[in-house]
Amino acid sequence: MERITISMDEALARDFDQLIKDRGYASRSETMRDLLRREIEAHRQARAARSQCVANLSYVYNHHERKLSERLTESQHRHHELVVSTMHVHLDHENCLESVVLKGPALAVRAFADQTQAEKGVRHAQLNLVTVKASDMAPDRRPGHLRLIPRS
Repeated sequence: MERITISMDEALARDFDQLIKDRGYASRSETMRDLLRREIEAHRQARAARSQCVANLSYVYNHHERKLSERLTESQHRHHELVVSTMHVHLDHENCLESVVLKGPALAVRAFADQTQAEKGVRHAQLNLVTVKASDMAPDRRPGHLRLIPRS
């Protein structure tokens, strides 16, 4: 492991220590590693238009909205090459939470997420996307087993 040193003013250090405490990190180092991973991944996604990814799209929607459930399901079927799995949770009489696991080209996954979020009645949509490197060789050298390895 490589060691680096950073300098910051006292107010920033206090705020950073409060963040560490609030999030339950054990150390400044672990907090800094997570922050760096997040920034590196965002940078990678912004410049890698042809990258592959795994992602989770979560959203809340009103299932009484006219034909919204059917439109969402139809969209998932139209994009079956991206959709791995869907979990549906009933929150109350009107609201449902869906979490859709996706994999494929990052641009296609983002387009699917944007289209889903734009549906009338969908609220609180959030996409968590991680770029991956695809490998068709398993560690035990079995061919035909596609592995998706996170890049950071």
